[in-house]
Amino acid sequence: MNLPLPKAKRGGERDSTQVVTRRPVSLVPAIPQPTLLEVKDLSLSFVQYSRGLRQKLLRVISSLSLDIGPGEIVAVVGASGSGKSLLAHAVLGIEPANALVDGSLLFDGWELTPERQAALRGRDIVLIPQAVSFLDPLMKVGRQVRNAVRAGDPVAVQKQVFARYNLAPRVEDLYPFQLSGGMARRILVAMALVSGARLIIADEPTPGLDPLVLEEALGHFRELADEGRAIMFITHDINNALKVADRIAVFYAGTTVEIAPVSDFSGQGDNLRHPYTRALWRALPQNEFVPTSGHQPYPENWPAGCLYHPRCSLVSDSCRLGRPESRMVRDGMVRCFHAS
Repeated sequence: MNLPLPKAKRGGERDSTQVVTRRPVSLVPAIPQPTLLEVKDLSLSFVQYSRGLRQKLLRVISSLSLDIGPGEIVAVVGASGSGKSLLAHAVLGIEPANALVDGSLLFDGWELTPERQAALRGRDIVLIPQAVSFLDPLMKVGRQVRNAVRAGDPVAVQKQVFARYNLAPRVEDLYPFQLSGGMARRILVAMALVSGARLIIADEPTPGLDPLVLEEALGHFRELADEGRAIMFITHDINNALKVADRIAVFYAGTTVEIAPVSDFSGQGDNLRHPYTRALWRALPQNEFVPTSGHQPYPENWPAGCLYHPRCSLVSDSCRLGRPESRMVRDGMVRCFHAS
């Protein structure tokens, strides 16, 4: 069943509680590129106060880069605390009020200023959030989905998308607290589906879905990408990412350590470039199921040099002393001195 998903209109206002500091930007658009979203050298810090009201900055994202083109699904994978959800919030401009953001965020060649984020948010850029609490607890879910429809008959579109996600007609008259976790996630996916957005950021959209609905949801993301939309698919589950994505972006300690085509995740992982990516691949049950010693450091304990070097078997003096820059190796991006 096909749903009408036209190009969204623009409009909206920014939440006045979101106060984000950015460097001044040019009013001249960037040179047109095949990418829809480009994140370059993004850094994000939180202003905190210690004893004696002394102010300090806690950096949680550092030199993070990523790009997504129309018709592409880029899966963002990594452990909890690696910066995946914070990237999504930075793109949308919904960081906490004490966040300081630096770096370059471009959408369709234009800088994502706070004003432009407010205009695009919920229209050209939509979020499928990790927490189902994003649903309005005081509004029936059918009405919430109808409110997300940008063109066509909202009632008809809502009924079509409910049928598409195996939601019984009676569900439209339920409130969020009356839904199971899987049903609530399907409602969130449905709202993104009917919005007509050009960029969909899906933050852990699949937990709680039974295998059949999971396969259908992944298939719907693929359909949206094939229609020309860009999808950022944030997940802990690399197996699900490999089923639907075109490229995998691997995050570690607040930065991108590798971006690789899905085809590189095969065999013993010999085509992968970064030792952390290879460790993730080898740790999967269907592969060698080999654990890696140590753990991802907390932001206040980031080591000098390469962030992964305390856990890396390839560590050298250069890894301990300097932080590697991102570079292209065999048609993929990597941040490692030893990649070849």
